[in-house]
Amino acid sequence: MYKVDLSKFKKYDRPGPRYTSYPTAPHFTEEFTADNYMDEITRSNYGEHLPDLSLYYHLPFCDTLCYFCGCNMVITRNRSRVAEYVDYVKKEIDLLRSYILPDRKVAQLHWGGGTPTHLSPDEINDLASYIRTSFLFHENSENSCEIDPRGLTREHLEALRNNGFNRISMGVQDFNEKVQKAVNRIQPEDMTRQTIDWIRELGYSSINLDLIYGLPFQTLESFESTVDKIIEISPDRIAVFNYAHVPWMKKHMALIREEDLPKPEVKLAILKMTIEKLTDNGYDFIGMDHFAKPDDELSVALREKKLYRNFQGYSTNAGADLYAMGITAISQLQNIYTQNYKTEKEYYKALDEERLPVTKGYKMTEDDHIRRHVIMRLMCDFELDMDKTGKLYSINFREYFKNGLAGLTEMIEDELVAIDGEKIIVSEPGKLLIRNIAMNFDGYIEAKKDSGKYSRTV
Repeated sequence: MYKVDLSKFKKYDRPGPRYTSYPTAPHFTEEFTADNYMDEITRSNYGEHLPDLSLYYHLPFCDTLCYFCGCNMVITRNRSRVAEYVDYVKKEIDLLRSYILPDRKVAQLHWGGGTPTHLSPDEINDLASYIRTSFLFHENSENSCEIDPRGLTREHLEALRNNGFNRISMGVQDFNEKVQKAVNRIQPEDMTRQTIDWIRELGYSSINLDLIYGLPFQTLESFESTVDKIIEISPDRIAVFNYAHVPWMKKHMALIREEDLPKPEVKLAILKMTIEKLTDNGYDFIGMDHFAKPDDELSVALREKKLYRNFQGYSTNAGADLYAMGITAISQLQNIYTQNYKTEKEYYKALDEERLPVTKGYKMTEDDHIRRHVIMRLMCDFELDMDKTGKLYSINFREYFKNGLAGLTEMIEDELVAIDGEKIIVSEPGKLLIRNIAMNFDGYIEAKKDSGKYSRTV
């Protein structure tokens, strides 16, 4: 039984990074150029035991606007606009492919958005086959796609499956009709269940369903009904996200009335219920907002301390070079991060000029590498061996991180984290505040050089 004590949580409720990268995206700079990216790609092509490739494609188009959406998306029903975008993604594939050694293999492929299934089945076939003929894939590669059941046909899923996709992620958010209407996402329960049936009939190996708590008109009782139905559907993975109401960053969120949002104490009660109910029904709590069945690769990686985080969240492909394509897409190699242009116009112009469409990026320092290791291991393992880390980076850990360790004092008193000999160990309640714990080791926060606007940690 996983019981959640929320009595100490409110004082830790503050904005903070989700640490899908370190340093986080607000530290990327336009001083980092496409030439810097090419230099790092070239450097990463030499040496023994080169890492596998992880490919991400950002397909931003959606048919309708979900008021809660925090993604980089484009609302359009203009099919020629979608077709033009796919053609330019192919151009980026060709350009990027010319810099990467041809024998390096893909271990992971992900299509995100937006709504990748806004593409027609023929467009899915076209782009997916182009990718597969451009890169070598491992036989057991993990190939996943985000879908939206609204407007989806079985033919969309058949096209994905026929092109090697074996994992599906789908947003549900909430089954309650009043909530759906308030956020402009009408997705009847029978539509979701029909889509799940198709996915299983077609032999996909994994299904992830996304829920969001903190949406307008949600109550503990109404969301509990949704959670019960999700448990009955029995997906392999479940992500339960905290809605971040940031209308100053995403203007369309102003369409959601703040007075309709659940109070903080209701949100906490919903979180407590959700965690307890999912873990009581056989799901492992992976971290932050992710749950998985015990035989799922995420659960196995958690137990074996091989879990990893990148811009898609928790992952099992640690060490792969992530090459991301499409507008706003963020790539991650061993020493750098890059982000593509955010508008189609800028993205197309760069590719027409045969330039990698990089608008900004970041080259890591040695301090960044050390702190990324510490933060990522805490986020993924919920413990850290200070002595081993010190030897790995030739530092005196306790001296190097004296401010970070001092920052843990109150959390130790609140039994969220403990220091046992040379180990930092996160408690079960502390796992829910892992972002707060990790922030103690963030050099930019420590130096008060982090001006990023983040979602709240609780």
